[in-house]
Amino acid sequence: MALTGIEIFKLLPKINCKKCGFPTCLAFAMKVAQGQADIEQCPEASEQVKAKLKEAATPPIRGFVFGPQNKSIKIGEEQCLFRHEKKFFNPTVLALKIKDTDSNIDEKVNTVLNSQIERVGEILKIDAIFLENESNDPSRFKEAAEKIVKAQIPLILGTFTPNSADLVLNDLSEIRAVIYGANELNIDEMVSIAKKYNVPLTVTAKGIEKVIPLVEKIQSLGFEEILIDTKPETAIELLTDNTLIRRASLKKRVKSLGYPVLTLIREQDPFYETVLACLAILKYSSIVVLNEITGWKNLVLFTLRQNIYSDPQVPMQVKQDIYKVGEPDASSPLIVTTNFALTYFLVKGEIENSKVPAWLAIMDCDGLSVLTAWAAGKFSASKIAQFIKESGIEEKLNHRELIIPGYVAMLKGAIEDKLPGWRVIVGTKEASGIPAFLRNYIRSKG
Repeated sequence: MALTGIEIFKLLPKINCKKCGFPTCLAFAMKVAQGQADIEQCPEASEQVKAKLKEAATPPIRGFVFGPQNKSIKIGEEQCLFRHEKKFFNPTVLALKIKDTDSNIDEKVNTVLNSQIERVGEILKIDAIFLENESNDPSRFKEAAEKIVKAQIPLILGTFTPNSADLVLNDLSEIRAVIYGANELNIDEMVSIAKKYNVPLTVTAKGIEKVIPLVEKIQSLGFEEILIDTKPETAIELLTDNTLIRRASLKKRVKSLGYPVLTLIREQDPFYETVLACLAILKYSSIVVLNEITGWKNLVLFTLRQNIYSDPQVPMQVKQDIYKVGEPDASSPLIVTTNFALTYFLVKGEIENSKVPAWLAIMDCDGLSVLTAWAAGKFSASKIAQFIKESGIEEKLNHRELIIPGYVAMLKGAIEDKLPGWRVIVGTKEASGIPAFLRNYIRSKG
């Protein structure tokens, strides 16, 4: 657990020498606690104090970065058991397993590259590729890795053969791949390779009891960038192992378990593979390796991951803007609503269902829903009018009609007063009524 400013202050010499750049030892201690200063700035602190503070500052779950420099991914450093306690920080990495014996590696790489979708203003995608050395041929393994590296996708080297890992990393060390895996048979060689190329190493064994001694051995060799795979085969094993690892690292500060978890999904059935992957995302896996990726599976996993790794204290929201739904023109309807993500997607989806192109004005209301934003004074007549004036939408329209949500029908007159020349139309209360409303709206214009 990180020390507070007062706890750090008690360890300092308390002489207010100002050599650290701060007026008092207390001010310096507060900055150290906030991560805005380093204990090394205090020339009077003893080595024992510095060691104690550095130990306290070390996250209970180690974190590190892997992947190409311009597309690197950070995992680990999670601080809580349950999302509502604080938040989860570094989203689970989703990786597709590709075998070096596959004849269609390029096609699978393109599938990963094309997995990208946009949701709530975020780009969601399959993040990495797990390359399995099924051939046990180092040269073939390297050839397959080179194809993936060209696409600039973060890579996990799935091999228990040290020569294969060494050959790939010798020429491709800049990609900072994760090595999978070290076991009781190859641990010394794998640690040597991981240290040589400064890349993370995954320890794999069946069950926590067998993983711990392997991790402790790696620690004794002076290496710390470790991932853990307890090789769960069922949902209950996955849930139990991951929960025990997280609890032990956060609550008991068990150093041999304070590392990110990699879960290799071994289930081949697409439905049950998705179920296990969802469980792994919910229960603490930092990397989840999938056998196949398809549109429906991606959507399920992307949505779950995005929801779990959002801040529970901050509503999900989209950027304030005028969005096109379909191909609207100067005569298309203009609809305004708040930037609460759920509101945006429901309204946008129903406009698309109506087959009526429209302009969707999304107003920044701190991610609140329509009624909540109205009650908080963030979706008021004056603010709606100001938004419409400043948006530039008037230049794109040949009409002056604004459709507002039915829940704020009481704002109609006030908005018209604030927007001279505009006619305000009260829309539906529920998003499900939008298609019929828009079709009638267009017919009435015809």
